[in-house]
Amino acid sequence: MAPISRTSLLTLEEYAKQRKAFRAKVIAHKKNRTVHVGEHVTLVFEDELTIRYQIQEMLRIERTFEEEGIQDELDAYNPLIPDGSNLKATMMIEYEDPVVRARELARLKGIEDRTYMQVAGHERVYAIADEDLERENEQKTSSVHFLRFEFTPEMIDAFKRGEPVAIGIDHPNYRARIDEIAPQVQAALARDFA
Repeated sequence: MAPISRTSLLTLEEYAKQRKAFRAKVIAHKKNRTVHVGEHVTLVFEDELTIRYQIQEMLRIERTFEEEGIQDELDAYNPLIPDGSNLKATMMIEYEDPVVRARELARLKGIEDRTYMQVAGHERVYAIADEDLERENEQKTSSVHFLRFEFTPEMIDAFKRGEPVAIGIDHPNYRARIDEIAPQVQAALARDFA
């Protein structure tokens, strides 16, 4: 997938006109790109459309229209678009109660590095996490991480053929596995490979 360019973005005015329809399109699109891994972790697999929406929303919220500010958003978000041999996901660790959330984030340090995908017959592919900046400190992990899963050509071929794909987490304090993601999710994600 090609990176998003400045010239392909909508102006703030044009985005305001199209926002409602665009938002509905992205919400529908994300349904087949979202996987819940256990009770408290959600992975949203990003692509050009989801990242384009994120950039447009950030520009809208921050009322950014200067070239430098727009370029900053492009530089921040374009690396989250898959580039042919990988899948990229936003990982959200979700606990509703703030006290429970704080306790669990302290217990789940390193969870982002223990998240994996596995195409049937192949080794697990562990996430490469937070390449843009460290999101964990000595006390706790962040509730949001950005993950990249890098696949071999053989894994990609099997993924595209519809071989079962598992997603799991094998952290000592959080173990969950989906043995086979839904076919519609797998089909959507398969389109991310070049």
